[in-house]
Amino acid sequence: MIVKSGEQWHCTNPECRCEVPVQSEDAVDGNNPRCVCSAPMKKNYPPPNIAYLEFLRVADPVAAREGSRKG
Repeated sequence: MIVKSGEQWHCTNPECRCEVPVQSEDAVDGNNPRCVCSAPMKKNYPPPNIAYLEFLRVADPVAAREGSRKG
């Protein structure tokens, strides 16, 4: 895993949940870093935005059901 400056990593141990920002200027390639509790750490990332499924969301489900009865 490539570790770059500015990334936020968190501990996978549910009892620890330590978060660490990377402040190194050099990108390091290797295994995932380990927390001080020896659990592996994972990089924080935003969940993907799946725009092609946006049409499945209905703002008001009650209004959608009433519209289907009028047909």
